Amino acid sequence: MSTILQPQRDMLEIAQDEFIMRDRILKILKKDGPKTIKELAEELNYPTREIVVWLFGLRRYGEVEEVGRPDIDGYFKYEFVEKQEEESNG
Repeated sequence: MSTILQPQRDMLEIAQDEFIMRDRILKILKKDGPKTIKELAEELNYPTREIVVWLFGLRRYGEVEEVGRPDIDGYFKYEFVEKQEEESNG
């Protein structure tokens, strides 16, 4: 998807792609390590606006987290978070 030639998609269209993009984003973060929103947008060839929606959904559910301080452009790096199995209360 070209970010220059394509019209801006509405939130419903972006949300419909969430599960597909969730897997793609997590695969990149697992393979390559922490990345900024801008880096993910360039690698996936999607607008940063859409990456923000998907990434913040992942962040909300604890699948990614910010690492360190923002870069010179104000972008944080985000990394994959290994989920630990909850201990059973026995």
